[in-house]
Amino acid sequence: MKLKNLSLIVLIAIAFTACKPKDSFTIDGTFKNPGTEKKVFLFGMENSQMVAIDSTNLSEKGEFKFIRKTPSVDFFRVSVGNHEFMLIAKNGDDIKLEADLADKTMAYKISGANEVEKLSELNTLRNNFAKQVEKLQADFEAKVAKQPQNRAAILEEAKPRYESYINQLNTSILKFAKDNKGTLASFYAMNTLSPQEFEAQLVAFADEIKDEIKGNATVDTFIKQMALLKAVQVGQVAPSFTINTADGKPVSLEDYKGKYVLVDFWASWCQPCRQENPNVVKVYNKYKTKNFDILGISLDTDKAAWLGAIKADGLMWTHVSELKDFNGETVKKYQVQAIPTSYLIDPAGKIVAKNLRGDELEAFLAKTLR
Repeated sequence: MKLKNLSLIVLIAIAFTACKPKDSFTIDGTFKNPGTEKKVFLFGMENSQMVAIDSTNLSEKGEFKFIRKTPSVDFFRVSVGNHEFMLIAKNGDDIKLEADLADKTMAYKISGANEVEKLSELNTLRNNFAKQVEKLQADFEAKVAKQPQNRAAILEEAKPRYESYINQLNTSILKFAKDNKGTLASFYAMNTLSPQEFEAQLVAFADEIKDEIKGNATVDTFIKQMALLKAVQVGQVAPSFTINTADGKPVSLEDYKGKYVLVDFWASWCQPCRQENPNVVKVYNKYKTKNFDILGISLDTDKAAWLGAIKADGLMWTHVSELKDFNGETVKKYQVQAIPTSYLIDPAGKIVAKNLRGDELEAFLAKTLR
């Protein structure tokens, strides 16, 4: 009799498991303190953008449910009011989402599938650092309230701790991505890093996952972008180009073979570029007779504004422009996503440094151009 009962329990368990839908995923959620919020939206990826794909109403208990299908494991986002909660799901997942909408940190709990639990681990890691930064901010404001005249000094005192927290967080994110390579959670983690500061790591990461994460459109787009970016990494031969000066004279990168040349992407409307220009003028005047030159490539669309800025800032080197903002062919070829962006190219045509600013640029040239 006991054996029969045990068999019956096993059969019921198997039947229950078999009843779980494998061609769709489920998100069961509960929101505490929703206030006046009643509508919940589900967003999904479409052409590398998040778009609304479903909506529902919160129950009186703050509960909601979505059942959707997805071609492959992918990113989704649940939104209610100003609150957004990132998820990763695939068909067959039964995901639980819990959050308190009164929580200003927008912390949330997710469980029910490997990817969301990895994402939850990442969220916990980031939230712990966010709390440290929040405490640092509160301490800073309290000190300033007592000594407003010393605000600048108090800020300088707090900076090393803030930078330490950020460095620790970035190190932890890199470790998380390495430990969980092959998951969308690791991909998401890497994309929380600064693309300028961690460009080399992102390029290397794309190479590592190209055979591990397949069939996801967002990842595929990332891998393609990183492949283009790889072509302009330090150590690579700088891509060739020819662009016209303001008076229509063509200038090619090949014209600078045999010299160190700083290819400087900038624009008249770019305030950080204009602030950096005095530093660039300084190193140009110091090293122009030591096999060093500069080629300015402007992202301006207004020719008059471009030429006016060259004159106003005293930029005495050669300047060219496609006058197409970020849509110029050379700008795209060099994967310029923000300005100022610069590439230092050696006499053989190889990229030897990127985005050197101020003292860093002068120190590099002092060491290199002896």
